[in-house]
Amino acid sequence: MGEVLLRLEGVSKSFGGIKAVRDVSLDVRRGEVHVLLGENGAGKSTLIKMIAGVHEPDTGRIVVDGKEVRIPDTRTSESLGIATIHQELNLVPELSVAENLTLGRTPRKFGLVDRRAVRKYAQEAIARIGLDVDVNRKVGTLGVARQQMIEIAKALAMDARILILDEPTAALTRTETDILFDVVRDLREQGVAMVFISHHLDEIEEIGDRITVLRDGTAVDTVSAGAGEAELVRLMVGRSIDDLYPRRRGEVGDVVLNVEGLNQSGVFEDISLEVRAGEVVGIAGLMGAGRTEVLRAIAGADSYESGSVTVHGKRLPKKDVAAAVGRGVGLVPEDRKNSGLVLEASVAENLGYATLRSTGRAGLADLRGQRRRSDEVAQQLRIRMASLDQQVRGLSGGNQQKVVFGRWSMAGSDVLLLDEPTRGVDVGAKVEIYELVNAITDAGGGVLLVSSDLPEVISMSDRVLVMAKGRIVGELTAEEATQDAVMSLAVKEVDSSRVR
Repeated sequence: MGEVLLRLEGVSKSFGGIKAVRDVSLDVRRGEVHVLLGENGAGKSTLIKMIAGVHEPDTGRIVVDGKEVRIPDTRTSESLGIATIHQELNLVPELSVAENLTLGRTPRKFGLVDRRAVRKYAQEAIARIGLDVDVNRKVGTLGVARQQMIEIAKALAMDARILILDEPTAALTRTETDILFDVVRDLREQGVAMVFISHHLDEIEEIGDRITVLRDGTAVDTVSAGAGEAELVRLMVGRSIDDLYPRRRGEVGDVVLNVEGLNQSGVFEDISLEVRAGEVVGIAGLMGAGRTEVLRAIAGADSYESGSVTVHGKRLPKKDVAAAVGRGVGLVPEDRKNSGLVLEASVAENLGYATLRSTGRAGLADLRGQRRRSDEVAQQLRIRMASLDQQVRGLSGGNQQKVVFGRWSMAGSDVLLLDEPTRGVDVGAKVEIYELVNAITDAGGGVLLVSSDLPEVISMSDRVLVMAKGRIVGELTAEEATQDAVMSLAVKEVDSSRVR
């Protein structure tokens, strides 16, 4: 690793009397991947926003190339050679790759756009990171991984020497992550300094050089990337977590969910499965295999052309969420912010949405009862919040997810459909969510779990179903389910002519 390009010296930042970052110091060196690790709410986002020019520190210094600087806005950050790749990508889907790469600095000739120069600039930019894509293609038609690489190419074309990557693998498959990591390694060789934020502990040792661990807004320690998961978890949460996947397997009872021959043209075909009381059945597969669509069909959110869904021995009507909820089915969706929560509403309101009708009288909501029940559930699930009246938007990702779980707990749901339940959630909150899954099965409920995190789906499931191209292509017992066994089925060739 080379010279220090960026140094933070005792920076602090408060919002409304709450200190988000307290006296944090760290440095980032040329040709280094410096990982920021910490639970949701630990201060990672506030820290990178100070580097990116979104917030200015209340106290402390930011030093770039050995000189103290003030970064009042994002334009200043960019002028210092700092670029931030956020989770929400800053691209225009309807414009081409070339147009996005030159947006705001479009080459012109005689007052007109010089399209030849635009294409040349774009081709040179993507060539630097080894990306092979048609620069005339609309960005919106590309996958998330390629869009991220275009953001990186855009930053480097603006002479960025310090790159901040905020959860860059959150929505990527393992294959896409490998491609991104190849680019990161190449940039490291070119001397680019990188700040990398990730919740995935297994990624950190693979791609990081040093790790600064944040807890409650303070920098606990800076360690090597080879420190080991157990030590990193201890630094993050302030205690040891003996078992990252604390699945309790007990007696399996009667069938609570039965799905037979579910079909939806071009999406999924001949889906048959069952979940028993006390059981977690996992569904693994590559992105686009149809897993989310199957869960939504079972929950009544989407329709299907043929087949049946039976809960506790009674058949559910198609596309009828109210009927599914009334029968004890709850869906924790993949995108909790857009599909699982009303962000501007309070914790109490979000917890009570599934029971407003069933607990009301004469068409009026039982507001006092709803609040009492919400308070009980919030305490039971240990939701960290200012009060029941706090907007859900202000909670950490893990606590937002607990609110979604709590809604179904209030509704008495005993058939839970979980779609990527720990995505974007820190390790401490993950373990708490796994314990909620255990509580459901301990009480005789059944869980259908979709996850792209292979260690999670393997460790937390009693059986694993593997989907590929809209079909279930295999079933593995807990003993048979290894990462190699799951992946060999996930990439299995399926007769695509049968899925129209």
